[in-house]
Amino acid sequence: MTDERTGTPAPWQMDATDLAARIARRELSALDAARSCLERLDAVNPAINAMVGDLGAGALEEAGRADRRAEAGEPLAPLHGVPVTTKINVDQAGVATTNGVAAFTGLIAEADSPPVANWRKAGAVFIGRTNAPPFSVRWFTDNEPHGLTLNPWDPARNVGGSSGGAAAAVATGIGPLAHGNDLAGSARLPASACGIYGMRPTTGRVPAFNPTGKGERSLCLQIGSSQGVLARSVRDIRLGLETMAVRDPRDPLWVPAPLAMEGDDARVRVALFTGAPDYAIDPTVRDVLRLAGDWLSNAGYTVEEAAPPSFAEIARLWMAMLGTEMQGPAMQQAMALADEPLRRSQALTAGLSPRLSAEEMLAAFTARATYQRAWQLFFEQYPLLLMPTAWALPFPVGYDTVGESEALEVLRAHSPCCVTAFLGVPAISVPVVRAPLPVGIQLVGARFRDGLCLTAAEALGQRIGPILPIDPKG
Repeated sequence: MTDERTGTPAPWQMDATDLAARIARRELSALDAARSCLERLDAVNPAINAMVGDLGAGALEEAGRADRRAEAGEPLAPLHGVPVTTKINVDQAGVATTNGVAAFTGLIAEADSPPVANWRKAGAVFIGRTNAPPFSVRWFTDNEPHGLTLNPWDPARNVGGSSGGAAAAVATGIGPLAHGNDLAGSARLPASACGIYGMRPTTGRVPAFNPTGKGERSLCLQIGSSQGVLARSVRDIRLGLETMAVRDPRDPLWVPAPLAMEGDDARVRVALFTGAPDYAIDPTVRDVLRLAGDWLSNAGYTVEEAAPPSFAEIARLWMAMLGTEMQGPAMQQAMALADEPLRRSQALTAGLSPRLSAEEMLAAFTARATYQRAWQLFFEQYPLLLMPTAWALPFPVGYDTVGESEALEVLRAHSPCCVTAFLGVPAISVPVVRAPLPVGIQLVGARFRDGLCLTAAEALGQRIGPILPIDPKG
């Protein structure tokens, strides 16, 4: 806890930016930072099950090496000595890429995936792996080998998925900076449920590749998936993204786009989107969304109610495309390795979207450019879009397996994240309200205008104030 003599918070209470600065100034050692976060892990993880596997000994060794480099006067990288976590669906050399599947618990990676490799080059210390659902294709973080991750605010509510472990770890102070990824809200929805920031960058900004993978990613994953960052401050999101987005030749789809662009600091027009037919907004979420709009207005932004093009059509199409891929031979073979809750969730969801023929899938991929063009033109008029991270509050644990009507509720509630992933645009979930239950909204921008989203998030952060780790509630 806070040092009573100096008033300095314990390392596990600090954000990554502060930790990096203190370690660089030799006010704090990397070893002390790692020990502090690992002690916090021991204290809170039994109550939430955010972290899986024990990497403590390796983390302390990494931290010790980081201190020796600093003592030798070597140049220090931006994340030098900062404790971070990685999700169990990306390769990290020497540890298992279980992806929440019992059959993969012995799948030990021989090399880092690009996000891990880039953070390693940036000096990060890896303190552990965060939980995710099987194959990271469920919005509820539960699996056979590692178990259920609980929401630290309310264990009866969904922690979100698929980066549920990452969000819970950051929220409780296990680590200040977490890797996540996002195909249909997997970084943003858990961030919203846990009261922290979660960013999905523009698709292609952060390189991706898993050396343990037996083949290339599917087409939907290639156009919609994004490696992202979860943290308790916007400046940490920026730091984590800057260091993660470095070129890796293993990803041919990586784009060398600068994070900072001209006009990022402008107080632009913002479209406030509060709902659509078949996508009713929860009154609490609506009130929080309007509060965020008022805060942006007070910060100099021009906020106007406006709906982006073809929201409902895009939401239905993306779910149909993902569902069709899930019914393909490769995914059906993989599903045989999944646990029963995921198979039931997928079976219920499959009945809610049509299975597309090969010709229809080709037409859907073609239509994506039409929708992207319409949104690009929309962003010319409104450079930022303000809308909920989800139309509803977090659901009860396991709600997606109850029945078809419940599965439909879940599907519709998470459509704001699905639409933006399909289009490949950047979006950051911002924790506007954190008690009694967190509610996040998201700021969305045109492709590669991630910096514009971050600036607006910082404006909201001025009203939200510092986000300190919470203690899990039983």
